[in-house]
Amino acid sequence: MQRDRIFSLFPEKLREALRQMNVEEQGLQEIRIRVGRPVAAWCEGRERLSGRSVDRQELQELLAYLGNYSLYAYEDEIRQGFLSLPGGHRVGLAGRVILENGRIRTMTDISSLNIRFARQVAGCGDGVLPYLWQDGRLCHTLIASAPGKGKTTLLRDCIRQISNGSLTKPGMTVGLVDERSEIAGTCRGEPGSDVGLRTDVLDACPKAEGMMMLIRSMAPKVVAVDEIGGRDDADALRYAMNCGCVLLATVHGGSMEELLRKPVLRELTGEGMFERYVFLRSKGPPGVVERIADREGRTLC
Repeated sequence: MQRDRIFSLFPEKLREALRQMNVEEQGLQEIRIRVGRPVAAWCEGRERLSGRSVDRQELQELLAYLGNYSLYAYEDEIRQGFLSLPGGHRVGLAGRVILENGRIRTMTDISSLNIRFARQVAGCGDGVLPYLWQDGRLCHTLIASAPGKGKTTLLRDCIRQISNGSLTKPGMTVGLVDERSEIAGTCRGEPGSDVGLRTDVLDACPKAEGMMMLIRSMAPKVVAVDEIGGRDDADALRYAMNCGCVLLATVHGGSMEELLRKPVLRELTGEGMFERYVFLRSKGPPGVVERIADREGRTLC
């Protein structure tokens, strides 16, 4: 995505603000727009602020612009707090939540947007994948890191490579449950990111339900999900494993000790569900592997 394509997402006034901030595509992670506050752009881990605040009219214009002036078509996504954009990019939303019978019906008076730019880093899994195989078999794997440190990017590339196969490893059918459209970057049913030629994507579906749906309908050899944590997720992972599927998942957590403080993860770890743990470094640039361990906690790399 070139700089002009980034600017094309915004109305003219905000384009000019970004130009004055010297925002470049290289290293751009996200742009945050908040009513009454400056535009904030995160590039290569550093924040840049615009010289003026954004008013509500500008934010509403931007929101309509991003939704092609047809926000009603995005009602299901808005209910979940985001909009999907072509290319796998997404817009997080914050505002007033409207409830109906105790469930979220929609969101109004939106006051903050977080535009996160999807990045495919082809080959970022090259150094990790050899450790995920043992005796010719792909291992159940959990990728852990603090937020924003590259676990989804690494997961995406691992899915792509496992799905495509290589000279030494056959391609495998992957069932991907992409609950928040972040991995495949699906927009209007079409993945915006390369997740491999043997990957089937179930987009915008809750992880637990999606895993079971894919197993019943698509018979994947590998089931991949992002950011597990709830007990329903754990039950679905057990179901998938008992069906003979290899598990590939991510979770928030910077170390094994941190994972063990979470009741559900402590259960899964105690059961020996995951045979490989990949921990990404919490400090410094994203995507740096700090440690790969086996199910007994022994360091492999």
